[in-house]
Amino acid sequence: MGVDYYNVLKVSKNANDDDLKKSYRRLAMKYHPDKNPTSKKEAEAKFKQISEAYDVLSDPRRRQIYDQHGEEGLKSSDLPSAAETASAAAAEKQRSYSSRRDDSEFRYYPRDAEDIFAEFFGTSRDSFAGGGTSGDGGGRRFKSAEAGRQAKTPPANKKAAPANRKAADIESALPCTLEELYKGGKKKMRISRLVPDEFGKPKTVQEILKIDIKPGWKKGTKITFPEKGNQEPGVTPADLTFVVDEKPHPVYTRDGNDLIFEKKVSLIDALTGVTVSLTTLDGRNLTIPVLDIVKPGHEIVIPNEGMPTKEPLKRGDLRVRFEVLFPSRLTSEQKSDLKRVLGGS
Repeated sequence: MGVDYYNVLKVSKNANDDDLKKSYRRLAMKYHPDKNPTSKKEAEAKFKQISEAYDVLSDPRRRQIYDQHGEEGLKSSDLPSAAETASAAAAEKQRSYSSRRDDSEFRYYPRDAEDIFAEFFGTSRDSFAGGGTSGDGGGRRFKSAEAGRQAKTPPANKKAAPANRKAADIESALPCTLEELYKGGKKKMRISRLVPDEFGKPKTVQEILKIDIKPGWKKGTKITFPEKGNQEPGVTPADLTFVVDEKPHPVYTRDGNDLIFEKKVSLIDALTGVTVSLTTLDGRNLTIPVLDIVKPGHEIVIPNEGMPTKEPLKRGDLRVRFEVLFPSRLTSEQKSDLKRVLGGS
């Protein structure tokens, strides 16, 4: 089987393109030689191997041949000379396999490890400010083991390829109920985007993105999925950002971390006392006796019954606001009774 590229890249054999990219980003940053000045030789060997593993597994045809025949099968064909490799690279602009359909004619040309790194992060000089040790300036290029035997060393004055520009971020609303923002929850969002197929032609793919809603999230909270926009040649895909939007609630209104409940009471209840019964957002029943006279605009506060906060044991308040409903008219007898009861003449 030779080298186990899946183990090198720390992914499963069912890993998708996103899994490969995430793992490569993490490992390439960890083992880049400029990040390991005290163990540069070991890090360089590891860095080349990680790049070669990504180079093989990220290409559908190479991965298929590797899965069927292993590393030996991938590299079993007679390798071309350095001159042939340089000519092929110039003609095909980083295409690293023959377009013939017959696997017997397949030729695997490993790519430059630093070229792969630059596609993700720009040049190593940009990625590690002042990162190189004396003598290499942080911008030295590290070849894969196979590429080092096949390709000519580029001219010293050759300019590095410019990093891809990044497409503008894409934002999409994420409607959430107040209950979801109170208790937390999970949402699955189906997205469609364009990606190039193995021949470079755009194709539509669908993905399910999973979002873990944290208790206490507010309207305007953003959840970003890096590079989940359309893929175009020479352009880094846009980040896809979901923005939380609160759905209206039939009972409660949110004010920061507080919850507000509007309670209408009759004049007689306002004068003689009232009991407020509520069902909380997590399904508990609250009974709040109000014995004092309720005046128009009166508000009572129940601490720690509002929305969750960043502190695990602390919540906002529940505020009950009262609206006193006055009668539209009174009879003469009712007016007399009121004057007598309330002390009027």
